[in-house]
Amino acid sequence: MATRWGIAGAGKISHDFVSAVSSLPKSEHQLLAVAARDAQRAKDFAKLHDIPSAYGSYSELANDGNVEVVYIGTLNPSHFELGKLMLNAGKHVLCEKPLTMNAKQTRELIELAESKKLFLMEGIWSRCFPAYDTLRRELANKSIGEVKQLTVGFGFAGLSEIERLNSKELGGGTILDLGVYVIQLASLVFEHDKPTAIRAVGHVNKEGVDESMSASITYSNARTATIYTHSQVELPNRAHVIGTEGTISLPSFWCPPSIETPSGLHTVELPKINGRLNFINSSGFVYEAAEVRDCLKKGLLESPKVTHANSIYIAEIEDELRRQIGVVYEADK
Repeated sequence: MATRWGIAGAGKISHDFVSAVSSLPKSEHQLLAVAARDAQRAKDFAKLHDIPSAYGSYSELANDGNVEVVYIGTLNPSHFELGKLMLNAGKHVLCEKPLTMNAKQTRELIELAESKKLFLMEGIWSRCFPAYDTLRRELANKSIGEVKQLTVGFGFAGLSEIERLNSKELGGGTILDLGVYVIQLASLVFEHDKPTAIRAVGHVNKEGVDESMSASITYSNARTATIYTHSQVELPNRAHVIGTEGTISLPSFWCPPSIETPSGLHTVELPKINGRLNFINSSGFVYEAAEVRDCLKKGLLESPKVTHANSIYIAEIEDELRRQIGVVYEADK
């Protein structure tokens, strides 16, 4: 039986997710409904993507008995409430990162999903790319010896001009939008070990959200992660995992089609998608959708690639980075 999807949000990221899922076999994935606060926007989205049902409220989507799992692609501050709405309606949930605005909300949402015995996954799509499967194998096999250093930054010029990324009310800031990617890589590389110390600095705009962040995270056994984000300059956006016997590099680390290991360059050509996509390598959403389907078929309540514990871990580090830089959202009060 096909996995039956509903889509919450009709923005750019939802467009790319739906475009990718539409390329998968209909026998495995069906797009049944989309909802937005603006009914006409939902109808236009449904027409563009050949989705049967369009709703002008998220509660209508939650009450659609044909929908099995909901992808939430709305603005950050709405993730928590929409996640609760869908879970309380009996829907499985795949929610775009960040899962919520802070660790407190993340714990509450996960507890709700577990109490309902429903699947919940934070949409850290990076973890589902084939290059990350290779990374996990290389780390397990100790191809670079003992990992001692991770260096990874994520930033683009011009992000400071995008309203949702620079408004506190809209949940802006580089830590929640970009930092989640560098943090998740650190947590993966260092096996989710609790940091011994975090030292963060950054610049905050007039709205009170971070335009940039630089941090050193130290772990036991002389291990360090150097992470940074920026909304005003283009960073190399490349990760280096450095061990006692070599280095692993990930170009475009958040959605990598390739990975460089001691044995050479390993590349997996990304799927071909018809039509325009808004973001780089968005065809890689097929890997995330396939992971959700695989988990549901197995009766899992969380993905082994993005566990609930890992989402809490990431949220806690995001909270600490924001605390040190001085970024406070309404949800924190």
